[in-house]
Amino acid sequence: MIPAQRIALRDVDPEIYKAVGALNAYVRKGTLGKGLVALIDIRASQINGCAWCLDMHAEEAREAGIDRRRIDLVAAWREAGPLFSPRERAALAFAEAVTLIAESGVPDDIWAEIKAVFTDKEIVELLAAIGAINVYNRMNVAARTELGPEPYRVG
Repeated sequence: MIPAQRIALRDVDPEIYKAVGALNAYVRKGTLGKGLVALIDIRASQINGCAWCLDMHAEEAREAGIDRRRIDLVAAWREAGPLFSPRERAALAFAEAVTLIAESGVPDDIWAEIKAVFTDKEIVELLAAIGAINVYNRMNVAARTELGPEPYRVG
């Protein structure tokens, strides 16, 4: 049995999504690209168990030109070999470390990987993207936000 939605966040106060949306607007103006941000959003949402966000961000990844195979294998990106670029692999490792930050922080080796392939400005954008998806995940998982008939689209 699927647990019932606890609260309809958007119905109670649509401003809640707009508040976090401001952080997303900052990320969208940056240089990371829609595809990379979608991969980060998918990975954090997998870790956090947010079906609502996974549904939406898998659709965004497809719209950004990421093929189905890569979307399907995000959870196993380490084992997927060259299917993910060094830049994507560094971003996915960083997304995992930041999402699970209470476990072991961001290890020095992951930070070194990020520094090797991203500028300082892009690292700030990555942190904003990872922070935003984690806020959305936590709101939707706690509220048990129900999936709609189609993936939710921003905008």
